[in-house]
Amino acid sequence: MTNRVPILMYHQVSPQPVAAFAKYTVTPQAFAAQMTWLRLAGYTPITLDALLAYRRSDHRQPRRPIVITFDDGFQGCVEYAVPILQAKGFTAAFYLVAGLMGKTSAWLAAERGVTFPLMDWATARRLLAAGFQCGAHTLSHPRLANLDAATCHDELWTARRVLADQLGLEVRHLAYPFGSFNERVRTLAAETGYHSACSVEIGFSTPEDDPLALRRIPVNGQDSLLDFICRLRTAYPFAESWRSKTASLRRQLRTVGGYSTR
Repeated sequence: MTNRVPILMYHQVSPQPVAAFAKYTVTPQAFAAQMTWLRLAGYTPITLDALLAYRRSDHRQPRRPIVITFDDGFQGCVEYAVPILQAKGFTAAFYLVAGLMGKTSAWLAAERGVTFPLMDWATARRLLAAGFQCGAHTLSHPRLANLDAATCHDELWTARRVLADQLGLEVRHLAYPFGSFNERVRTLAAETGYHSACSVEIGFSTPEDDPLALRRIPVNGQDSLLDFICRLRTAYPFAESWRSKTASLRRQLRTVGGYSTR
């Protein structure tokens, strides 16, 4: 297994991005092109459980492993991203806000003046049955680092318990809302039973990483396919250092139709 494994971070997938959340919204067309590129480039999506297991063992592993994650549990991801993933035979992890299942993203009303519908429990169960993974995104999507220890513990512990009760599984994986965590939050995540936790710090997962502070690669809604490819290689979008390589990349991109290579 390569020492650097990209963990992609998505939020919303929708054909009509809302301006206030456009940075975090990928269109179905763009998402399909990105997944097509992953297949053409030989990537193999794996679960978070597999990533942790590979880090601990010498078992044979995929040549180009990658982890695909979705924060928040938006219904749009179920409607538009899941069929594309299934068509490719790809797995992914969905981080769910346990106290808001089947409701709307209330935290975005205050943050950005918009809300989106969230998947309900029945939908989450169908995802699990289809081979996808579900993790916790806390109970109410707060900034954990701003909470006192007792409230933070409750957000982490109760989310894990509610998800376990509703979905019938041991919940081992967490994503910190807003990427908000510190050493106290990390300790509480370990104490409440999480095996991994994803941050929003940009970078690749490496064997040296703390599994409770995993770095990810954000997928920006305004990214071109070339930006996406650069993120897979450098963790960042297109930069001057890549200009000399664009000619060959653009030729390859023509095999992925209907997507801008600006």
